[in-house]
Amino acid sequence: GEHVYKVDEQVVELLRERGKLLSCGKITHSYAHCWRTKTPLIYRATPQWFIGMHQNGLLDKAKEAIKDVVWHPSWGQARIEAMLENSPDWCISRQRTWGVPIALFVHKETGEIHPNTPALIEAVAKRVEEGGIDAWYDLDAEELLGTDAGQYNKVTDTLDVWFDSGVTHSAVLDAREQLRSPADLYLEGSDQHRGWFQSSLKTAIAIKGNAPYKAVLTHGFTVDADGRKMSKSLGNVMSPQQVVNDLGADVLRLWVAATDFSGEMSVSDEILKRTADSYRRIRNTARFLLSNLDGFDPETDLVAIDEMLALDQWAVRRADKLQTEILAAYENYQFHHIYQKLHNFCVTDMGGFYLNIIKDRQYTCQKDSLARRSAQSAIYHIAEAFVRWIAPILSFTADEIWSYLPGERSSSVFLQEWWPLPKVEEGGITDTDWALISKARNAVNKVLEGKKEVGIQKTLEAEVCLYADTELESALAKLGDELRFVLITSDAQVKPISEAGHTETTEMEGLKLATEKTSYGKCVRCWHHRPDVGTSTEHPELCGRCVDNVEGAGEQRLYA
Repeated sequence: GEHVYKVDEQVVELLRERGKLLSCGKITHSYAHCWRTKTPLIYRATPQWFIGMHQNGLLDKAKEAIKDVVWHPSWGQARIEAMLENSPDWCISRQRTWGVPIALFVHKETGEIHPNTPALIEAVAKRVEEGGIDAWYDLDAEELLGTDAGQYNKVTDTLDVWFDSGVTHSAVLDAREQLRSPADLYLEGSDQHRGWFQSSLKTAIAIKGNAPYKAVLTHGFTVDADGRKMSKSLGNVMSPQQVVNDLGADVLRLWVAATDFSGEMSVSDEILKRTADSYRRIRNTARFLLSNLDGFDPETDLVAIDEMLALDQWAVRRADKLQTEILAAYENYQFHHIYQKLHNFCVTDMGGFYLNIIKDRQYTCQKDSLARRSAQSAIYHIAEAFVRWIAPILSFTADEIWSYLPGERSSSVFLQEWWPLPKVEEGGITDTDWALISKARNAVNKVLEGKKEVGIQKTLEAEVCLYADTELESALAKLGDELRFVLITSDAQVKPISEAGHTETTEMEGLKLATEKTSYGKCVRCWHHRPDVGTSTEHPELCGRCVDNVEGAGEQRLYA
């Protein structure tokens, strides 16, 4: 024999001699290469074993079964349908020295398989179970066929590895009582529409008549920041273990969750750095929640939802709405949506609004006052829900948070169900009102940031008057004197925008703002500048409400 790539000239000459050569020359073209060795492949035409896709309506049944499966993302269905539509008969044999044997005996003259094949396969299976796969290769045909052995050849082909993996629904699920079939989910890369997803479907239809899975999830592959496939030769491979060592397992897990897995998933040091920053925001939110539950016992201190202050009711309602969205996202494997919603909740709803506002109540109101316990009760509900939201993604962080939450509890958050957040209807201040109030607060803060040159270094040094349009004025006015606690200013008034005159505009349409540095003294306890600071002879450095909180019945709050 000659080397396949060294006989080109001989082949050309033979064709020329036989008068069958039309033209010859050299061209550059694509040619199949081995993915591992990067060398050209050699094709040989040899007899193979096939599964006939049109036998017993196998192909049609498979195409019908696809419609009963939930595909994530949804385009996965069209992808596998197109592949099945053009699917030829399935070649399941390979000529390799290792693998699962095709345990058949073929008649030397007719090419037919032995008429007692099912029983023979059972006999071979028992031997393999006892002695491993080599039991087939070491088997003398006479041991099973007796005097007929001379008429048959023992097949030495092995099964396609996709057939091996494709029958896991039978070998794994059906073979174990504690498991169920069909599987809830098959999960693999986008290349498996041609591989495992398809081989599993074909074998399951042939054996059982239905798809082996209820749902299929397809994910993309990890690439570097430039979109290049990761490989050792390019030197752009990132070791997951190194990421865990440097940043922690939960940062790596958060990166996975934050990335849309339906396409290629980019990862780099810079991307992981941003992920670590996001993780810290989530962790810091949890730290604030836990720190403000110090001294809180849910058995004795929990305030009923309908008795909470309006702002606290809003916070619980917001958490409840978010929980509904998060659960729906988990149900549909939309982990990047969960990350986005969690991040926004921590940064905007909590860190940028609610948690900042309640600091005053937490630090200045009487320990067991309704105002303080109301905030703690809201925090408690949010923390109980929050730790469960993050548990599937930030597993280690969730278990750590769990160990610090007050009240009797099991050893791990992973033994829990979702937290049943209490329901409360919108009151006098609606959620639409709170959205307007939050937007106005951001606009006021933006203006106050530019007032440092006139001596307003902190918002509590400012007195503000908000000139608002009808809708906004109505929302702000509902807070009464407690508007200043929401804006974190020492005084706040609301007037119709028609009275604004040439007052400074803000980034919020329908809102103008007048600001003035307060002339009143600063309370050393709450840091508010109030006209009644110093009116108490016993507490000359405190404002009136702080005196009441220290020695009296305590201030009364209704809204914030």
